[in-house]
Amino acid sequence: MSLIFTPSNQVKLTNVSTVRLKKGGKRFEIACYKNKVMEWRSNVETDLDNVLQTRTVFVNVSKGQLASKDDLQAAFKTPDSDKIILEILKKGELQVGEKERHQALDNMSKDIATTVADKCINPDTKRPYTVTMIEKAMADLHYSIHPNRNAKQQALDVIKLLQEKKTIPIARAQMRLRIGTPGKDGKRTKEKFGTMIQSVEDEDWGEEYELICLVDPGHFRALTEIVQNETKGRGQIEVLSIRDTEDEEAFA
Repeated sequence: MSLIFTPSNQVKLTNVSTVRLKKGGKRFEIACYKNKVMEWRSNVETDLDNVLQTRTVFVNVSKGQLASKDDLQAAFKTPDSDKIILEILKKGELQVGEKERHQALDNMSKDIATTVADKCINPDTKRPYTVTMIEKAMADLHYSIHPNRNAKQQALDVIKLLQEKKTIPIARAQMRLRIGTPGKDGKRTKEKFGTMIQSVEDEDWGEEYELICLVDPGHFRALTEIVQNETKGRGQIEVLSIRDTEDEEAFA
């Protein structure tokens, strides 16, 4: 953080992203590190010290003008600066330049499409959609990206709209797979799966390793590649069934 010495009621910062909230007829701002606000709102970043340049509330970040205690108390009904900062961070509008705004919206759109592709299938073919196909469907919907909401929340909205408008046949689902490898390749192959396995139903270690599991559809291609690469083509992956799900915890 770079500070420029100014009068006692001013603090100037550089390389800053500003979050602004209007409340009680007044404007309040906080100074954050670039790119960290959206990470915090998406629960990627949880440490406020990595988000905030300073635990200070301003009336104007760019001019370094601090908010008075009286104005903060009148607007937020609390003297607790951390509570005030959290409310601004949660509800405020992120101030960005036009180029940054377009880039942020593009990134958010990609994240939403990726989440939808990971969680959904075409119920007619029982196969996952690619991210590109979901992006095209979102464009056909003329879906407006909301920069202050996280990608997972908006992915739920997109799925509901695609179903209502019948833009493409789509359903939230999990794949039930049987994965088989030579026994000596089983441990190494499973380690490569990492967190892609949603839950394990059955597992058999022997001359042949067999795993029955549930996965999100978007991981099917990556799992297939891992099995083929780690077993040099001797492993198998089979879709046993598709399980419909409306469990919103799957998006947590």
